[in-house]
Amino acid sequence: MKIKSLKVAALMMAGTLMASSCIGSYSLFNKFASWNCNATNSKFLNAIIGVVLLPVYGITSLADALLFNTIEFWSGDNPIASNVGKTQQVMGQDGRYYAVKTLKDGYEITKPDGEMLKFIHDQKNDSWSQVQNGEVREIFRFNQDGTIRVTLPQGNQMDVTLDEAGLHQVRMATDGTYWAMR
Repeated sequence: MKIKSLKVAALMMAGTLMASSCIGSYSLFNKFASWNCNATNSKFLNAIIGVVLLPVYGITSLADALLFNTIEFWSGDNPIASNVGKTQQVMGQDGRYYAVKTLKDGYEITKPDGEMLKFIHDQKNDSWSQVQNGEVREIFRFNQDGTIRVTLPQGNQMDVTLDEAGLHQVRMATDGTYWAMR
């Protein structure tokens, strides 16, 4: 009797560890669940598909718990969660669509007129730069004290806090213009 209780308790503990996402993002499971929710325009048909494919939920959850979340834990990257190389159409504030491609170290943006620019993250300096027409321009970098160093359009740099006050300081220093959008 005690052995059976111990087995049940061990299985319940293992189940709680696998069900919590504290060890990873469960990307494969979440992508499958998202696909299932949007498979058709009918939520009832999606539910039927979910019931028919119920074993797949268990398989994806197990694969995430044992393989992909382990890779994510040790490497910091989940191969399933990666969006590298994928392009999305994003509507800008001007009502036009921009192609945004995810790169390993940033983003490549193609404007409606075909002009391209990139925003690249440099891990060594913990900074973001804009690359346009072959010209690299650092936009900002994270400082050790929790502030950021912003490079203004004129080339000046200033350290600001990561809050509304810091944003206000940058807006006032640039006369309200946004240099990344020119």
